[in-house]
Amino acid sequence: MRIAMISEHASPLSDGGDATGGVQRRHVADLSCALATLGHDVRVYTRRDRPDLADTVPMTTGVLVVHVPAGPAEALPPELLLPHMGDFAQWLRAAWTGEDWRPEVAHAHFWTSGLAAVTAARQVGIPVVQSFHELGGMSPGTTGPSRSSYERALGRAVDRVVAQSQEELRGLVRIGVPRTQLTLVPAGVDSDHFTPEGPAVERDPERPRILSVGRLVERKGFGDVIQAMRYVPGAECVVVGGPPPDQLAADPQAVKLRALAEKYDVSDRVRLIGAVPSKDMPRWYRSADLLVAAPWQDQFGLSTLEAMACGVPVIGTAVGGLNETVVDGLTGDLVPARDPRALGGALRRLINDKVRRFAYGTAALDRARQAYSWKRVASQLGSVYSAVTGRGAKAVEEASAQA
Repeated sequence: MRIAMISEHASPLSDGGDATGGVQRRHVADLSCALATLGHDVRVYTRRDRPDLADTVPMTTGVLVVHVPAGPAEALPPELLLPHMGDFAQWLRAAWTGEDWRPEVAHAHFWTSGLAAVTAARQVGIPVVQSFHELGGMSPGTTGPSRSSYERALGRAVDRVVAQSQEELRGLVRIGVPRTQLTLVPAGVDSDHFTPEGPAVERDPERPRILSVGRLVERKGFGDVIQAMRYVPGAECVVVGGPPPDQLAADPQAVKLRALAEKYDVSDRVRLIGAVPSKDMPRWYRSADLLVAAPWQDQFGLSTLEAMACGVPVIGTAVGGLNETVVDGLTGDLVPARDPRALGGALRRLINDKVRRFAYGTAALDRARQAYSWKRVASQLGSVYSAVTGRGAKAVEEASAQA
């Protein structure tokens, strides 16, 4: 099947972004490669954000990245790209009308990509599948009436919306997307890259290591993690994420977290690392005894899956996608959000129980490989594409005729 991936602000070729930024970029790259492995012909359309970029760049066998000249050739945050989506859509329509290669289905990633995809695809009769990745109403600081209205309209206009978690699915229903439009397909994890085997970052063998990964924003719960360290004497907490290391000193959230560590007298056991390239993240996961993810709300925690794929158990808060990724009492433990005492107790118990950590880690690895492999995710999405293009129905009709 010919599949167009629309990812206007997140190019799969970009080498920028840390392990916690560029999640959409990595998602599109891994999904496209997995679909190509299954025999699909994939083209990823992303905005040209540098003047030196070639028009098209092969990414791997079966995947071609196409740079669309919409807006200035410079990197822009998603919220500033809306005025350029009309040009993006016009370019897509012209390309799909005039070229030999015409997609059978378009899969848009993020709401701005959806606007361009729907505008172009509807004019040439191509069905559209939409992944939001992050809803405005579930992302404090990025929401606004205009974005919510766009998301609602898109959810009703496309042929299918793919949610990555039950929490996102419920959020889509709340904003008015019909339940019949929705399909649940979780994100995947690259289990060839994230593995238990391989080098690990050096650490003090006498001090247990607790790892936490994510953007340095309040809702990710790093303040709660730091407070919880009071109840885990002797252990260290390493926080990966945020700006590059040389910019941490000037980052308001990093300053706030370090002050909190001082306040609770755990500053000697809390380390902020800053941004780490995705290629280096397996080394950090392997160095940890466990991962802690303590967001107040969360749609889908990719770092949780990556840690599990490295055989690392998880202590998480019972919110959002963590309720689905972590099997409480099997691959890790879940505690109430915004409760540092409960979080600290769970961390202490698991740090002090080597046998349980091993059992959790083994089960976590198996779950990541079996339930969240990119091959499985690509196969599920392939079924969605077949449904919206009518291929599924055609296959049934042909089989019936042959019988």
